[in-house]
Amino acid sequence: MPLPPAARRVCLSLGHSAPGDGGLFEFASQIGLRVAQAAPQWLERHGVRFHFAVVPALQGFFGPAVEHGPLEPGPGQGGAPFEVWHALNQLNRHRPPPGCRQRVLTIHDLNYLYAKNAFSRWRDHRRLRALVARTDHIVAISQHTADDVRRHLGWAGPLEVIHNGARDLSAEPREPLPGMTPASRPFLLHLSRMSRSKNPQAIIDLARAWPEMDFVLCGPAGHDARRLRQAVHLPNLQFHLAISEAQKAWAYAHCAGFLFPSLTEGFGLPPIEAMHFGKPVFLARRTCLPEIGGAAADYFDDFAPAAMRAVVERGLVRQAQPGRPQAIRAHAAQFDWDRAAGAYLDLYRRLLGLPE
Repeated sequence: MPLPPAARRVCLSLGHSAPGDGGLFEFASQIGLRVAQAAPQWLERHGVRFHFAVVPALQGFFGPAVEHGPLEPGPGQGGAPFEVWHALNQLNRHRPPPGCRQRVLTIHDLNYLYAKNAFSRWRDHRRLRALVARTDHIVAISQHTADDVRRHLGWAGPLEVIHNGARDLSAEPREPLPGMTPASRPFLLHLSRMSRSKNPQAIIDLARAWPEMDFVLCGPAGHDARRLRQAVHLPNLQFHLAISEAQKAWAYAHCAGFLFPSLTEGFGLPPIEAMHFGKPVFLARRTCLPEIGGAAADYFDDFAPAAMRAVVERGLVRQAQPGRPQAIRAHAAQFDWDRAAGAYLDLYRRLLGLPE
């Protein structure tokens, strides 16, 4: 598609985010693909062209209706300077070229404040403050993150909350996890990368103290997950790593409930994915999780096995109440990627001074 001579340009910069990067790439790909879908209409109506700054492996990923370029494009990159530069996560430290009129940053979390040692907190805080100093407008993915930005970064500029979406896999193809069938014993599911901040040890301790219940832990085959699988051997606990989307959908559909005792989150996509199946979800009452789970979830205030078991058993009883699964699904439905992408497009429109 030829570039009109007067085209205005918006750049979405993914940084080093790529497939296998967990929630950051899920966010970038879901928002980016929807922006790319809207791109022809924006070019025709407003003379606005979208550009994606990505790693080499993602050149062309968002389709022919948008431009693709390197992470640090030169001035103009063959067209007008970027009027809006949007860094899609706070780990993206690539600077926009000169001439950008509005610099937007999406901050997913300030989890380093809660989970790391003093030196790491100082280092990461220093880096983020430097990035924020080069930013004109901040978007947070939860009110909890927005409050952290105000409190800890001293940000007094424009700040808004745009909640993430979460994919509804309930109608997608399903494939059983290895060795499991619908006739298997009831099990409680957990899905994460199983780092220390995700608190998988609390689930392992619960499994050890609750031999009558089966537990299934899934996630990418990263170092933390592989280390746990090698170290933990319980007859009622299974690890399934690097599962497919069809296997994930099967696990959500057949679990008795979903456990997510995470200590630090910016949003928490897996609990909402589980809620799309009408499943009871059990969350830590930490960081943003009460905001995202709302009244549709049950909460752990204590990670002692007896206390966690009591919360889960009460939640499983409540799940049998008429209308409870439907209420959980309705809660999940409000977290929609189309709605989230629409909110970002509306932000770009306002920053460019375009009519509604």
